[in-house]
Amino acid sequence: MATTTELAENEMEVTNLPAVDSKYRLIILAAKRSKQLQRGAQPRIDIDPQKHKPTRIALEEVIRGRVGFEVKKEDPGAAT
Repeated sequence: MATTTELAENEMEVTNLPAVDSKYRLIILAAKRSKQLQRGAQPRIDIDPQKHKPTRIALEEVIRGRVGFEVKKEDPGAAT
């Protein structure tokens, strides 16, 4: 049986989105997307929302690269 990551790699579309570089960013993105789904947004993947919870749908969307995001660079002077 294929893992979620293997499935995502097989279905990954060519996009100009940055890769999710850490498990923490993955969780934050999925949590924010889950809130959107709970508020009525439509899933961006082919999945039955009646059978899967919004958190699972959101995680799959992020893994498959269907959720856009950008990483802001830190201002070196802001840390002082």
